[in-house]
Amino acid sequence: MNVDVTALPGIGVRKDFEARSGRRIGVVAHRDGGIDLIISKPDDPDACAAQIPLNTDEAAVLANLLGAPQLVEKLNAEHRDMPGIVTRQLPIGDSSPYQGRALGETRMRTRTKASIVAVMRAGQVYPSPGPDFVLASGDLLVMVGTPNGLDAALEILTDG
Repeated sequence: MNVDVTALPGIGVRKDFEARSGRRIGVVAHRDGGIDLIISKPDDPDACAAQIPLNTDEAAVLANLLGAPQLVEKLNAEHRDMPGIVTRQLPIGDSSPYQGRALGETRMRTRTKASIVAVMRAGQVYPSPGPDFVLASGDLLVMVGTPNGLDAALEILTDG
């Protein structure tokens, strides 16, 4: 898929692509650091039907929401021949007792038998994070385990 990059003099840079629907979807990265999500009108790819300003945290959450399902689907496909093993993405919320703490402090593998195979943060994938990896609000943990183990992991991340 081609991403078009267009300089917007005095504003910043527009990066967008044509979706299957024919509409263009992208972002405008402003010189001052602002980010806008943009969607073109159905009949005019150069005219915006919607322009939504995002702060840095919102852009990071959106990137995680868009990127994590692809990673989870790939892992699910790899585990199809292993009955009882599933992949889920579990969030680190603002109220998580592990927000701002090292991954090792969760003792996740010991307590649930589930494995954290990656962390999605601000659109970046951190594969196989070590015990010193510090969790942050908005992170999505990509985990592999049994349904019961993953349910227990969610409880740990939520309640401690």
